[in-house]
Parts: sequence; C-alpha cells; structure tokens
Amino acid sequence: MTNITKTLCLGAAMMLALSASAQNEKVKDLISPLSDHSIQLHGYFDNDIHNSVEHWNKGVVPYDRLMEFYDNNVNRPNFAVGEMWAKAVRSGAMLYAYNKDPELKQILVNTVNKVFKYVQSNGAIACSPVEKQPDAKGGDLWERKYIMLGLSQYYAHVEKDPRVLKLMIAEANSVIDQIGDAPKVDINTQGWSRTGIESYSVMEPMMRIYKLTGDKRYLDFCTYLIKKGGCRGANIFQESLDNVRPRLMGNGYPKAYEMLSVYEGLVEYYRCTGEEKWKQSTLNLFENLKKYEITIIGNGGADYPYYPKWRGEAWDDTALEQTNPKIERMMETCAGVTWMKLCSQILRITGDASTVDFIEKYVYNGLIGAMKPGGNGFSYVNLLNGQKVTDRGWGTTIDGMAVTCCNLSGPMGLAYIPYVAVMQNDRGPVINLYNAATATAKTLKGNAVTFTIDTKFPLANTATITIDEAQKEKYDFMLRIPGWSTNTIVKVNGKAIDNVVAGKYLTLTRKWKKGDKIELTFDMRCRLIDAPHGSNPDAWNYQAVIYGPMVLARDENIDADYNKPVQVVADANGEVKLTPVKPTREGTRMEFLVPTTDGNIHMVDYSSVDGWKDKKICTWLPKKQ
Repeated sequence: MTNITKTLCLGAAMMLALSASAQNEKVKDLISPLSDHSIQLHGYFDNDIHNSVEHWNKGVVPYDRLMEFYDNNVNRPNFAVGEMWAKAVRSGAMLYAYNKDPELKQILVNTVNKVFKYVQSNGAIACSPVEKQPDAKGGDLWERKYIMLGLSQYYAHVEKDPRVLKLMIAEANSVIDQIGDAPKVDINTQGWSRTGIESYSVMEPMMRIYKLTGDKRYLDFCTYLIKKGGCRGANIFQESLDNVRPRLMGNGYPKAYEMLSVYEGLVEYYRCTGEEKWKQSTLNLFENLKKYEITIIGNGGADYPYYPKWRGEAWDDTALEQTNPKIERMMETCAGVTWMKLCSQILRITGDASTVDFIEKYVYNGLIGAMKPGGNGFSYVNLLNGQKVTDRGWGTTIDGMAVTCCNLSGPMGLAYIPYVAVMQNDRGPVINLYNAATATAKTLKGNAVTFTIDTKFPLANTATITIDEAQKEKYDFMLRIPGWSTNTIVKVNGKAIDNVVAGKYLTLTRKWKKGDKIELTFDMRCRLIDAPHGSNPDAWNYQAVIYGPMVLARDENIDADYNKPVQVVADANGEVKLTPVKPTREGTRMEFLVPTTDGNIHMVDYSSVDGWKDKKICTWLPKKQ
C-alpha cells in the first residue's frame, strides 16, 4: 500500500469514527455499564481503589521508564514488556472513569502525549523495529495488542484526542499490513509460546477499532483469526463448542490468562456479527471453567498435577486439584482479572446473574487478597495454603521494584468493581454488588434516577436502597440475589416481596418515587465445605469455612498453630456458628472465633492475611483424624 493510499484510508477511517461505534454492533447488550462518573462507592472497596490509585497509578508506576521499552535503541529486558506502559494507561483510564481524579487525568495526559515520539515509520509503536516486525519471540503482537487497548481506554474515558484515534488506527493498520494469508505472515508463526495463542488476543482491540471506525478490514482480519483457530495445532473455538475440558484445550498449552484474553475478543466479534456459535463457544468455556477450574477464592490455574512447567499459569482442573499439596504456584492475578472481565462481558450479552457470583467471589477474596497492604502492587500468584503471595514471576525490575504483568493487571480488576457494581438495562437500574454507594442510572423513559445503597456489607447482612432523586414513573429495579444467600428477604417500603430466588435477578416493577426504599437481608450463614476429590488422595482430607461470599483462613500472623489439623464443629446442614471478635491485627477486615472439637480457633477473611513478610496462610484446613 502506498503512503498516499494509507493516508487516504486513515483519513476515511477517522471520519467514520466520528459517527460509528454502536451501529456496528448487531447484538445489543442486555445489561450495560453506567456512564462515566455515575457511581461513587463508599468504604470497603472504595478504600482499596483509593489505596491503589494513590500508591500505584499516581505513586510508584514508572511511566517514563516503561515507555523507554519502545525505544528501539534500548535492549528490552524481557519479551512482551511493551505491554507494561499500556496496561498502566489502561487501568488508569478505567479508574478515571470512576473517580474523575484530576491529578490522575493529568498523569495520563502527560504520559500519552510523550508516547508519540516513539511512533515508527509504519505508524506503529512497538518494542521491535519495523524491519523485525512481526517479531514472534519478542511477543510483538501481544505488545501492540496492549498498546491499542491502553489507547482505546484512554480515548473512551479520559480524552477524545483525535491524535490518539489516529495512532490507534495506525497501530491496527501496521498489524493487518503484516499478518494474514500469503504473502503476509501467518498468525500461527507468531508468539513466544509453542502454540502462539497469545498472538490471537489482538482480536479484542481490532474489534474495538472496527466498532469505532466501521472499517471492514478490521472485522475481516478477526474473521481470519477465527478461521485460523486461536492457536497452532488446535482450534480452541471449536474445542469449546465441543465442550472439551479447559485443561485439554489448546494443543497442550491451555494458558489461562492468554486464552481468556482471546475469548474477550470473540465476544466482541459476536456482538458485531451476531453469529450465535461464537456466543455458544464462549458460554461453553464459561460453564466448563466454573465446573473444572475456579477455586473457592474465584481464580484458576495451577502447576500440579498436569502442567508443572507452566509455573501455575495453565488450566489444570484447578477446582478439583486446589487442595493438592504438591501445588507450588497457582492462580495468576492476570488470569483472575481477565476472568473477571470475561464474566462481565458474558453478563452483558446474557444477563446471567451467575457471572456476578463469580466476579464477587474473586473481588472479595482473590483480587483484594493479592494486593499489597500499601496499595503499591499485586502478587503474581495466590496460594490457598502456605506462602500466599509473591513478587516472583515474569517481568523486570526497575530501581529495585518488581514490575510484573500482574502488578499491572491488578488495578484493572479494581477498576472493574464500580464498573460492574451498578449497571442498567433498557428498563432501569441493575444492582450487582452490595458495596455502599451512590449511583445514577436511567429509567425506562431515559430519565435519571439517583439512589443510595446504605450498607456495611459484608460486615453486616443488610442493605437499604433509597431513591434520592427521580421523577415519579414506572420502571424496573433489578436486584441480583447472591447464589450463596439461600434465604434472602426483600422488602419494598416495608412490604415483603415473594419469589426471591438465590442466584437470579429479582425484578421489581412499579411506579417509583423519591424516598422509596428497598431493604435486603442476606442469608450470611457460615458453611463448612469438604475438599474436592482430585487426582491426589492426600488432598481429600481438608475442609474450608465460607461466610457469605467471604472465604475464611487461619493466619500465621496471629496463630502459630495456623496449619495444625482441626475438626470444625458444624450442624447436620454444614452450618458453623461463628462469633465475631475485634480483629487482632490492624488492617484485618473481619475475624471470628470458629468452634472446633478442641476449642475455638481464630479465622479471618482470606483477603486480610498479610503474607508479604513470609507469614503463611491456611485456607483449606487439614482435618483432625
């Protein structure tokens, strides 16, 4: 393509972008996010978000140093490190969509303005020079994927700068100019892994740019990717259609994080084509991950027994193997955050409340449990027993600070909490998570309704939703009833509501007015569950204690006998009578006395256990014989 032709195509694409987006989607979401800055959480998760923004996004993130990886005169320290700057921009933009923090915005504007100096002759920003592109072993396509994602979030939420749109389009064009059917380079030759699955994740930003521009070349490129099967040596899209178990997908390399990233792109492709089989392919994967991979803290992937060489980052029948004492690494934070994001995608296209059950499980346990107490980073992986957290993993070190893929993914998970907490459909607000909040959504007629969620959940089992500002009109309030709350009580203005079903949405339709109240009482009974029976009989004799959505654990910081065998006392229904106590350590969210046959033990919520100074955790309790 000549430079003149490229310029004309780029100009036409930018003109299309001014009027495109939603009209390029053939499938309308059943549930949609609120407009930016439409929700303010109060306490609990908002504290975590503030802690991370102040000490990570506005704190220690070395934006300039990460950007230097795009300088082709600098030897990058590792493959794929070009993702790092873009991930920081991506999470920062999503967090700005929540908190409207002017200091955060200025940091993002400054760093994006600086990145233009790294644009190469073909329009790309990349760690690899043009003559080495596409650079398979360098992770070049993965890096350019993240550059497009970071810039697209910036363009959507921070500033609709036409230069940023032009840069996104040029980045996308640099990829489709290089990758495709002969004489271009085959996608299956690309990537650092032996199957190249990671390179297929470029589908997600390509579909975003297609929606922005309406330029069919980007859609056609994604059609090419799907026809090529998602990795070398297998067709993962067909495998999930055929309900192949996740650990058996992908030609012996079922890498959790990368596979989830590919399916996010597949959902975007489904939205724009309406081809039902791609929706079904995604839903089959979702159901199989729930069944075989997701642990009690909401994440998956492990090293034993099937994939020790992938260091805890592959699907491994983790739901069944999670108590296996041979496991040394499991549940990569990047995988957990991307699982959370895929769940939110599936929620939007299906309205399936179970997606939020799994988001809730992860954010209350795995995500917050991976964050450093000072807010300045995230663990690479999480263990259930033993060394809970670690900085060890893929990445690099800058001025003595570990900078890993997971450090940079964790804040994106935090940004998705307010994104998912309250949403809306065509008929009114949709309440998904019960953190205290003030939110504004749209009614059936498109009018604004502002309401407050007043609660101390999960420290208490009640929540009250009060309409603060609204016209009197008929519309719906949809309330997610958590799957773990088997006997939820709902009242509207003091009157009990029937047909409240755990794990489903409850739709309340009426003429709402200012001052109306919805009261919920959750069934927070504590449950004792037995270990799954995986491949290793040594893993079967364990139990876990779960309180509402919270997984409890023994903490070596307060209990020298944290991993000693015990027999928790429960009734015939598996219910455990907890006694709340004042937390022993500062920073612990909740602590309980838990009865055992040898007296009470102290247990705290999983997320509060501080393992950063080598203290251990015991989540699956060995049973006393």
